[in-house]
Amino acid sequence: MARLDVSGDLAADHAAQHPLTGIVLKIAATFAFSLMAAIARWLGDAYPLGQVVFFRASFALVPIAGLMLVNHTGLRELKTQRPLSHLLRSMAGVCAMFSYFSALTYLPLADVTAIGFASPLFVVALAALVLGEQVHVYRWSAVAVGFVGVLIMVSPHLGAGSAQSPILGLVLAFAAAIFAAFAMIAIRRMASTESATAIALYFQLTCAAVSLATLPFAWVTPDSKGWLLLVLMGVLGGFGQLFMTNSYRFAQASVIANFDYVAMIWAIVLGWILFGELPAPAVYVGSVIVIGSGIFIAWRERQLGIERAAERAAKAI
Repeated sequence: MARLDVSGDLAADHAAQHPLTGIVLKIAATFAFSLMAAIARWLGDAYPLGQVVFFRASFALVPIAGLMLVNHTGLRELKTQRPLSHLLRSMAGVCAMFSYFSALTYLPLADVTAIGFASPLFVVALAALVLGEQVHVYRWSAVAVGFVGVLIMVSPHLGAGSAQSPILGLVLAFAAAIFAAFAMIAIRRMASTESATAIALYFQLTCAAVSLATLPFAWVTPDSKGWLLLVLMGVLGGFGQLFMTNSYRFAQASVIANFDYVAMIWAIVLGWILFGELPAPAVYVGSVIVIGSGIFIAWRERQLGIERAAERAAKAI
């Protein structure tokens, strides 16, 4: 959840040199995030939501701070020209994380993961509404087809006699996808001036602060196993953030964006092993449609980027 796209401020020519490294890092990120989500689902019935989010955000800072020390980046990486943008991005990410972890207590891991793939569809709509980007019929068509896939995915939970809990889980999963899309839009606006480290660190600090405020009202003292899992969940989230951020240093966004969907494989495997869950056939069908729409949108974004670069080169002559 609340994944960070920092491709805007990375050198494209360097990114083209080691695509396999970038792909491996992106797949590692999807595994770290999926295992983190599985642990959060496991802990969801035993610990309050705010407490789970607090450990996720707080201990994610450990690997991020460790990388800063190793790279000797110091405080210069944290300088910002857009504090308000950081606040808006961070609050969107906080809402996404609370919604995502809450959805995991009501729905199978694979279902929540599949619904999360709708985020790129929301990004297209928000880019038109918030950023004023021109979105033509190709991408709008992909969004429409993608939402058909979403409807197919959620249909097993909307039939006659469906329990209220899965419906609440669907609402929360969609809310997480929408808030994540807002976060992506905010990151896109900041990428030209803000470092990836600053974006990640300020988000984790905001999330930790907000969740800390809930602890006096809802706290369950963990046993030794609970401490281990809570800390592990946070550290996995931090490493997932680092793997994903650094994947864009070695491969272009258009190359590795589609590997986000490997998360569905991890979700199905982990859901089956840990919880005995397997998605309904409709979830598989809908996922294929949503993933196909997302891949088309990513391809279309790349084509538009090439066209814009060509136009700028022509004007410079």
